[in-house]
Amino acid sequence: MNLFYNPEGVGDVLFVQLTTERPTAITAERKNNVTLIKNEETGTVVAFNLFDASSYFPVSAVGQVELTEELGEQLQTALKTNDIDLELELDFTPKFVVGYVAEKEKHPNADKLNVCQVDVGEETLQIVCGAANVEAGQKVVVAKVGAVMPSGMIIRDAELRGVASSGMICSATELDLQDAPEAKGILVLEDDRKVGEAFKA
Repeated sequence: MNLFYNPEGVGDVLFVQLTTERPTAITAERKNNVTLIKNEETGTVVAFNLFDASSYFPVSAVGQVELTEELGEQLQTALKTNDIDLELELDFTPKFVVGYVAEKEKHPNADKLNVCQVDVGEETLQIVCGAANVEAGQKVVVAKVGAVMPSGMIIRDAELRGVASSGMICSATELDLQDAPEAKGILVLEDDRKVGEAFKA
């Protein structure tokens, strides 16, 4: 789940994205202060907009809003107040984590891409990476599916030249870190970082 709020740009509206899927066609259904956005084909709610958001709870962030347990409960209450029968699936796990590149193989269909198996603690992700400096044995920063990059880009499951990829191995520039090196390539972390822990610069 990703939340966005821009009161000066669009008014007192909280945008709530429930999934990273991008349906080919959507429908919108307004009920009181909530507009549900659904996948037209399946009828699944993929997002909703909460109007007059500050009347339900305070929102101080501009841009992406951090999801907390308290905010999750307030969102659920706001939906019920507007007679919306939708049970939110709340995920508080970090989206930027320390990963370990367990394996690296050349992409079968692209000379400059590699297919990496990256241990992120509770699971191993297959990530296609184009950085020239990626190697097996490195500890790296992984943006998991659902992560919102500083640029605003949302990480989604993808297929790159016919190979599935779930997540992104990040560079310092992509993470918008201060003093990011000008040289291209992923950020390689110190070996004492714990695999699966939230990444903190």
